[in-house]
Amino acid sequence: MAELDFEAVEMAARRQALRLAARALEQRLNADTGDHVGPERPCSCGGSAQYHGRHEKTFESALGPLRLERAYYYCERCQSGFCPRDRALGLTLSSLTPGVQRMTASAAAVGSFEESSELLRELAGVEVSTKQVERVAEALGTAIAADEHQSVEKTAPPAPTLYLGMDGTGVPMRAPELAGCRGKQADGSAKTREAKLVTVWTAESRDQEGKPVRDPGSVTYSAAIESAATPDTRPELSPFAARVLREATRRGFTEAARRVVLGDGSPWIWNTASELFPHATQILDRFHAKEHLSAVGQVLFGESEEGKAWIQQRYDELDQGRRSSLVAALHPYAGHHKQARDCIHYLWANRQRMRYPQFHQQGFCTSTGVVEAGCKVVIGTRLKRAGMHWTLRGANAIIALRCSKLSGRFEDFWARRSDQMKMAA
Repeated sequence: MAELDFEAVEMAARRQALRLAARALEQRLNADTGDHVGPERPCSCGGSAQYHGRHEKTFESALGPLRLERAYYYCERCQSGFCPRDRALGLTLSSLTPGVQRMTASAAAVGSFEESSELLRELAGVEVSTKQVERVAEALGTAIAADEHQSVEKTAPPAPTLYLGMDGTGVPMRAPELAGCRGKQADGSAKTREAKLVTVWTAESRDQEGKPVRDPGSVTYSAAIESAATPDTRPELSPFAARVLREATRRGFTEAARRVVLGDGSPWIWNTASELFPHATQILDRFHAKEHLSAVGQVLFGESEEGKAWIQQRYDELDQGRRSSLVAALHPYAGHHKQARDCIHYLWANRQRMRYPQFHQQGFCTSTGVVEAGCKVVIGTRLKRAGMHWTLRGANAIIALRCSKLSGRFEDFWARRSDQMKMAA
């Protein structure tokens, strides 16, 4: 008896079962002619659309291709047509059914558009071209970004202590998107645009040393390539400040008994925090401060043992809150080394945000590790891969999609979207 190729039999049986299910669904939908409600229907333009028979179109579903017949109405006033059944079934976005659109968005949130197309074919047996993946992912991401502006209701009661962090990271852009942008290239041009991210989380848990630890499942993200600056003459918030406020509102940040804003030394972070949350505790990320001290030590002493000892002593002064000693140790070098002068200015500007012994006594986090990880997870691992260059619309759409997925909000968005489609139908 020949050895059975179980994998081949299994896959063939699966394909056959899906084809049978697809035909059954196809027959059921085509037998229902209830989408023909008369010779005319109101058009969204305000005119009247006339019935023009039943039109056939093939849609890609989770079961395979579906060939559906739908009543078609055409409006002379706006010279466009529509199928009421497409609206009712959520088929207006593309030739993909809602189930495949959802699968496509989930795949595109993780991998490149090409990888997503291959993944859908291999795991689900669904044929979605690379270009279709891109169009669907960007369309859904754009819809999520619009929904993010509207759905700002509080999601849960605030924890006793809530942390809010902000950071930015560059996203490689296509050349037309960089016109007029200043950058770090030798000629002053830019290759990237900065995506700004706000993260909110809780840290009620403690490790073995009693230090606060991020609570699993507590992190949410919101991000986009947008400005954090607003001219003083304009009363409205900057686009990113408005984003921060929406995320803070969802998480009940201003209602928490203790509110902490964490960040590095970027002025836009503290300007935004002071504008929106003037009574929150501001903490400079301790590791960023140490990076500045390390950079000065390496300039002064190189990789010598003396340099390592000097840097460690500065670390100790920082951890112990001995800011005067810290600055005094830098002053002898300020006259001849710009790095030392810059470090002194950095420490002075953030002196109230570096009260680490007091912060530890209060049980606060003093590291932005959650925020930096967010920049990598939300943006870096998806949008900063080799060879990728984005349009502004495309980048913001995928960022919105990833924030929604990683924050556990995609299901809520999908439910709202389904309800809106049913109402429109």
